[in-house]
Amino acid sequence: MKAIVFDLDGTLVDSVPDLHITANKLLAAHGCKPLEQAQVRSFVGNGIPVLVDKICKAAGLPIDESNRSAINGEYLALYDLVLEDKNTQPFPGVRECLEAFVDMGITLGLCTNKPEAPTRIILEDLNFTPFFSKVIGGDTLSQRKPAPEPLWACYEGFDLADCLFVGDSEVDAATAHAAGVRCALYEEGYRQTPLSELPHAFSFTDYAALLEYVKQSS
Repeated sequence: MKAIVFDLDGTLVDSVPDLHITANKLLAAHGCKPLEQAQVRSFVGNGIPVLVDKICKAAGLPIDESNRSAINGEYLALYDLVLEDKNTQPFPGVRECLEAFVDMGITLGLCTNKPEAPTRIILEDLNFTPFFSKVIGGDTLSQRKPAPEPLWACYEGFDLADCLFVGDSEVDAATAHAAGVRCALYEEGYRQTPLSELPHAFSFTDYAALLEYVKQSS
């Protein structure tokens, strides 16, 4: 194993608390009733534009081509403020696993549908930035997951046979499949579809198990 790329939300970090708080701040500003956290959680995975569309539809806030850009801008501005409270935290064992991979000489990357700016804020807040040689956000390229191009950009210079993508969702499984790379899925993430229905090489509930899988594959 030469290179491992990770998804962010639902894989490395639990970001739903901040996404939920931001959603309800946006809705309150427009006179709409708040949503439950579980509902917002079910919307995560396809990037902020899709998330905001689903939030607005669920809350009855009209959104279309005439106001979508403005409402997305509102959400992102609120999200940047909410991130200052640092509610987004890594899942158990993540830091230790990343440290072990770096010690093993494995190159790490990050490929997420979250916009690059808040992604980098989160990485800085958690002191995760040094782990990753490349960070691709949902707005870094013209394509985003499940298109394979963002993942290919992370693996540039590596043989895909020596690479692994670690995610948690339907989007991540589809991205890895499209890119032609092995996929490991974190079972405690934001997936809605049964694991058995998604293409993957390995699944885990404990990051120590992922570390062992990589050691056996190296």
